[in-house]
Amino acid sequence: MSLEQYRKMIDDTDAQIVKLVAERIRQSKVIGKEKQKLGKRIQDVTREQQVIANVRALARREKINEKDIEAIFRQLIRLSKSAQGITVAFQGEMGAYSEEAAAQIFGNEVKAQPYETLDAVFQAVEGGEAIYGVVPVENSLEGSISRSYDLMLNSSLKACGETELRVVHCLIANAGATLDSIKKVYSHPQALGQCGAFLRHLNAELIPGYDTAGSVKLIKEQGIKDGAAVAGARAAEIYGMKILARGIEDNQNNYTRFFVLAREDAAPTGRDKTSIVFSVKHKPGALFSALKAFAESKVNLTKIESRPTRQRAWEYNFYLDFEGHREDEVIKQVLEKVDKYCLFLKVLGSYPKAT
Repeated sequence: MSLEQYRKMIDDTDAQIVKLVAERIRQSKVIGKEKQKLGKRIQDVTREQQVIANVRALARREKINEKDIEAIFRQLIRLSKSAQGITVAFQGEMGAYSEEAAAQIFGNEVKAQPYETLDAVFQAVEGGEAIYGVVPVENSLEGSISRSYDLMLNSSLKACGETELRVVHCLIANAGATLDSIKKVYSHPQALGQCGAFLRHLNAELIPGYDTAGSVKLIKEQGIKDGAAVAGARAAEIYGMKILARGIEDNQNNYTRFFVLAREDAAPTGRDKTSIVFSVKHKPGALFSALKAFAESKVNLTKIESRPTRQRAWEYNFYLDFEGHREDEVIKQVLEKVDKYCLFLKVLGSYPKAT
């Protein structure tokens, strides 16, 4: 056979693959409608793990790389979930880092619904306007997002997933702008602060706003020619704007961790984390005894933080993340031990660890 004939065979095979992908998406839409009728969640972590295990086994049988096949099918799963009609609430405008995190989790085709505040995101998921919410909970440079944790403390929603997003700040402006023409820079105060060295060199007026992508939208809609915004590249793409400079953050070790919120948390996967909040009784050694329960059971703590209760002065709630799922027998026993030393204990959710 000639080279052209082999290429024709590949083209025919590709056409079959595309048709099969389209058929899988059509089937997923049907399944999504059935789930909605039955009142079931769109995301089924247990089923996803079964699919991945099956295709890895098929890959072994066909003697091809299991990790490569898994990567392909994880993208197919994201496409399928999007086809099932997932609505994800996030704070900010389209192109915000929270919207980018939602796309990273659910795929680019997901229906992302912007809300102005974190409070509104929680209300949207609690009220059924959105199936999921994606909220920032921690930044590697700035620490925890206080408002997110305050809302989780008082909400019935659970963390059912997490992701980590590398934050790459860009200076974005209208077409025709140059670095020399920029006199004003708009963005969220945290983003402005994270780009201090670059912006001092730019010698422009800094104007804080409520959102990074919202600042891009502002300078576009108002036609501000001497202004720029600090935001992600996704915002420039969405609003058709020009990127004057990329990677302008002071510290490249800049990551934001996001929780996926839902009415229920996720089923066990074997590679899970759990988040809790508790306050201890006012007696010597109470906090030590609570934490000792994790050490004795060899449960790895990945985060511990104290925050004021806001009910009485100098009283604190403690937020913990640790490896394991609340349905694991070891974790059940640990939580029972910890509860003996607590005034209250709330499980914020168990979810697959970010990869």
